[in-house]
Amino acid sequence: MRWSQFYIPTIKEVPLGTEAVSHQLLLRAGLVHMLTSGVYSYLPLGLRVLRRIEAIIREEMNAIGAHELFLPCLQPMELWEQTGRDQIMKDVIISFEDKRGRTMCLGPTHEEVITDLVKSYVQSYRQLPVVLYQIQTKFRDELRTRFGIVRACEFIMKDAYSFDRDKKGLEKNYQLMYGAYVKIFKRCGLDVVIMEADSGAMGGDVSHEFMVKANIGEDFVVECPLCRFQGALKENQDEGKMCPKCKKGKLKKSIAIELGHIFQLGTKYSQAQQALFLDENGKQQPIVMGCYGIGVSRLIAAIIENNSDAAGIIWPPEVAPFDIEVLPVQVTDKAIMEAANKLYDDLGKKGWTVLVDDRDESAGRKFNDADLIGIPWRITLGKRHLTDGKVELKNRRSGEVTLIDKTKILKELENKLKHKELCIST
Repeated sequence: MRWSQFYIPTIKEVPLGTEAVSHQLLLRAGLVHMLTSGVYSYLPLGLRVLRRIEAIIREEMNAIGAHELFLPCLQPMELWEQTGRDQIMKDVIISFEDKRGRTMCLGPTHEEVITDLVKSYVQSYRQLPVVLYQIQTKFRDELRTRFGIVRACEFIMKDAYSFDRDKKGLEKNYQLMYGAYVKIFKRCGLDVVIMEADSGAMGGDVSHEFMVKANIGEDFVVECPLCRFQGALKENQDEGKMCPKCKKGKLKKSIAIELGHIFQLGTKYSQAQQALFLDENGKQQPIVMGCYGIGVSRLIAAIIENNSDAAGIIWPPEVAPFDIEVLPVQVTDKAIMEAANKLYDDLGKKGWTVLVDDRDESAGRKFNDADLIGIPWRITLGKRHLTDGKVELKNRRSGEVTLIDKTKILKELENKLKHKELCIST
């Protein structure tokens, strides 16, 4: 991709009214645009990041036997009345009456919808288990939006649902999801804190939250500096109190963002919505359910909060919008552009995604923008480099700059990617 033909509207100054580093950099790097408070457009660069995160999620969901579907955003409120959540979640549900006189809502989540769907097709124990997931836009009437896309009125979520004949089956799928979540967050370059949590309005008696420490967020975790015990901030685990595990260290509190939440729902929804199946004895039983959510859009913000510096974003390799940036310093120089174009083609043939900054801008502007958008590797070509038969390779994370023979740059990158030097996160 050539920068001049792409749409990356970078901004030099920090936008007014932004408190979170991730919010500032999302706007400055041209990844998103705020339409109104809590509502964002994903621009081409941001969409590439979003799609790469979605690809990771799909790979890990498919690997444990989950099947993707796509549910409607429009939901009849009568479904919510069946479970009583029309009242429990009334403060955030965006509802309206359509031209047929039906009360509808824009889905804030999809437990009722997926239960209604599965009960239409599953009647026997032989049809269980079923595990389904989607990546879908959710809508909530948030009174207080915060931190850009972290708490928004319109956001993207991966929600999965398991349907089993008994608790043993639910526990098996729950553990599979737990393991998949660990892999997803690791591939996104994040170290998560996993803790038992309150199920809240979702229901069920077992749930776990996946949190990541950040300078922003609406949750807190505590950690022991001696034994590395981690947990939720509770009354008996306040900051400064003795660690409940090693009995030696004093707990330290950190701000955290919740990225994922998984629940053993049991039969709350299946009983309320009469999602039943016939067991081996021909007796009707409620389907045993689990649900599993990841905040996909807020995951982008969490990645930036944990992978950035004063100059801009430092993308972990698997979620970066491009693998490599090629930066010709003097685009009016024919020899430099011929070398840049050849390098672009050669890198592409190796299967890497490449962005060429072919803009006729000052070197300073181009270097600043390169650091701002945070592509893991940058290859710089200038007159001095070509004279010496070299190119300049920069690692965005470490800042290390190396002059390499231009005939050996492909091999050098192959070695670095093979040894996963790009995967090291701070």
